[in-house]
Amino acid sequence: MTLEDFTDFSGEADGDDSGDPAEFGDPNDSGDAAANGADAADAATESAPAASESARGVGEDVTRSDDAFADYDVEPAGDDAGLGVVSVSQGLRVAEDAEETSLKSFVTTGNREAVRLGKYLVIPYPDGERLFCRITGLEYAQEFQSDDATEIHARRQMRRDDFSERDYKFMAELEPMSVVYADGDGLSRRMTDRVPKPGALVEEAADAEEIKTGLKIPGEGVFLGHLSVGGEKVRTAARPPTVDYRVKDDYGDGDPLAFRHTLVAGGTGSGKTHASKNVLRQYLDADRTYPMDDGREARMAVVQFDPQDEYAQMHDDNPDLDAGFARRLDREGVAYGGHEDTVALVPKVADATYPGEGHRAERVEFTIPFSLARDMPWLVAGSGLNDNQYPALLTLLNRFFRDYGDSGTYRQFLSYLDDPALKAELDESGRVHEATFDAVKRRVRGVPSGVFDADATPITELDHTLVRPGGLTVIPTYHLPTSRQKEIVVLAVAALLIDDKLSNDPDSDRIKETPLLVGMDEAHNFLADADNVQAHKVVEKFTEAAKQGRKERLGLFLITQDPQDVAESVFKQVNTKVVLNLGDEDAIKSVNIPTNLAGKVPYMEKGQMVVYSPDNSEPVELIGLSTCVTRHD
Repeated sequence: MTLEDFTDFSGEADGDDSGDPAEFGDPNDSGDAAANGADAADAATESAPAASESARGVGEDVTRSDDAFADYDVEPAGDDAGLGVVSVSQGLRVAEDAEETSLKSFVTTGNREAVRLGKYLVIPYPDGERLFCRITGLEYAQEFQSDDATEIHARRQMRRDDFSERDYKFMAELEPMSVVYADGDGLSRRMTDRVPKPGALVEEAADAEEIKTGLKIPGEGVFLGHLSVGGEKVRTAARPPTVDYRVKDDYGDGDPLAFRHTLVAGGTGSGKTHASKNVLRQYLDADRTYPMDDGREARMAVVQFDPQDEYAQMHDDNPDLDAGFARRLDREGVAYGGHEDTVALVPKVADATYPGEGHRAERVEFTIPFSLARDMPWLVAGSGLNDNQYPALLTLLNRFFRDYGDSGTYRQFLSYLDDPALKAELDESGRVHEATFDAVKRRVRGVPSGVFDADATPITELDHTLVRPGGLTVIPTYHLPTSRQKEIVVLAVAALLIDDKLSNDPDSDRIKETPLLVGMDEAHNFLADADNVQAHKVVEKFTEAAKQGRKERLGLFLITQDPQDVAESVFKQVNTKVVLNLGDEDAIKSVNIPTNLAGKVPYMEKGQMVVYSPDNSEPVELIGLSTCVTRHD
């Protein structure tokens, strides 16, 4: 062989990257040198067998059996199960301190697109117990010790249309939540007290009972919505495939959480009224009763203060609720349909007319008698009365009702204060200074006209209409002209209910002996912690109601878009918080939900919610019913 045998060799097919400026030129350049080099190399490779075969001659027996690889069956035995396996490459540790826990799973290539933050997983132990956990972090890690943060690698990736998952490890960081184990015919949970085995299978939680056990969700109770992760409902293999979330409502599981109070917080358009109607309708279900001290089983009465005239619609069926949706609700034990025993108890005020065109519920008018001011002097105190002037108001009211009795009216009280002899007598006796007398008189005259003693039945005589076992009473205030009138009506009726509930000598046995849920929309307008006598007295009363409610079967159901404005002494008594979309950072901080869920609140769509109820379950994300179970315009 001579040197001339190599004269046909061409170096252009080499495709050497070094020093070739075309390698990093325009990615759309059709004259890319590297691509041309690769094409030439491929052509040379493809032509090599043909040339060799030609050299052997036509008809020559070509036998490659000595050189060829044997074929073997390389199909894996069995099918892959789960999302991946427990990894020890970055540590495997379960500790009492969550910060010291290190639990990660390697996720196989085919499962990576299905993995989401917050997804619930289970890891079996060899003895059949299972670790219930959720995904708190996701990351790609390099499969090999190579640096992909280079110019060459980046430019080559920019010219590719695909991404090779196999080049990287995909790791899921897990938070252990509980250990689930068989207990008789069912399942039980306990705190995480053991570490899973390295290489243990990691599966998506797909059994409804196991998920509810792992999250401590009660099997029975008041329905709130369906469990979700990232806005998508958690699916199982059962029928129905969703996981229902319920709030404890049976004394066998502890006190019903209705009597430990509920807060529904959400911005405008978040769906808080829709969600509230769905929840309240469950409490009015005919099958829901509560044991009383005298051995009776009594149904819940709901009194709902309504600033937008929306809740009386609960009397009517929802025309958008079709037969298919109704069947789904029946299967899940969710009460639906208009509640026939609904009464709109309408406050009558001078120069105000209640239209009530949005519902077909019965209407009954009432008025606030001035006699309530005997026990609730703050009703006429106004926001400007200070702590020094308040005792003077008490002195004047006590003297007035001593002279006029419970039949004394607001107008008579104003005339009473106009008596100069009374003013002089109290000043000379040192009981009320004349300047203080004048200040009180101005505040009392500041009460809007017509709010007391209108031409209607006093609310004190309507206790059997106000509170009915199994009945919904809606008190609309939308038609009242001023915020001060609305405030007096709401606080007077609410305080009347609370006083009878907490009293050992109530004026109304009906109120005392009936389980009661007091719903208050726009609660921030009535329960704000302001620096005046009226606010202090109101907050004090509701705080006492919240503390004693569990014993007296009295629950508060507060609805607000500004939870940060609700007095802290009332707020901290609330056990169940239902948080829908809130855009205000202070509002989100005030509801004090776990950080991982608080971060989702500003991005939640209508109907999505976070439920934080420590005595009921782990903090979870839910999706409420897409259709209201009663009418909701």
